[in-house]
Amino acid sequence: TKNTDMNFGNVATNGTVGTVVLAPDGSRTSTGGVTLPATVGTVTAASFAVAGSGSYTYAITLPTSVVISNGVNVMTVDTFTSSPATTGTLTAGAQTLTVGATLNLIASQVAGTYTSATPFSVTVNYN
Repeated sequence: TKNTDMNFGNVATNGTVGTVVLAPDGSRTSTGGVTLPATVGTVTAASFAVAGSGSYTYAITLPTSVVISNGVNVMTVDTFTSSPATTGTLTAGAQTLTVGATLNLIASQVAGTYTSATPFSVTVNYN
C-alpha cells in the first residue's frame, strides 16, 4: 500500500542537461547543469507499506522508467532504487519499502509542476 508519493522538490537548470538523484532515504544530489535551490520544496522518496505473515521474505521489482509531464513538456524518471534493495524481510508481518529514482532534465527544461498521469508500480513477490 502506498504511504507517500515521490517528490523531487524544487530544481533549476542553467541551460545544460543534468539530473536529480533522489535516494530511498529522501536525500538528493544533482549532476550536470541542475542545481538544488535553497527553497527545497517538498522532497520525499516514495514509501510503501508491505504486509504479510511473520518474517516472510519478498522480492522487489521496480519500474524501468516513467514519464512525467507539465502540459506538453516532459521529463523521464528512471534508475529506480529501493530500501531494502532487492529482497525485503517482514518484521512481525510488516516492513516499510522506500523508493528513489533519477529525474532527467534537458537543457531547456520548462519550469512547472510535473506529474505522472499514471502511478508507477512497485511489485513485491513473497518467497
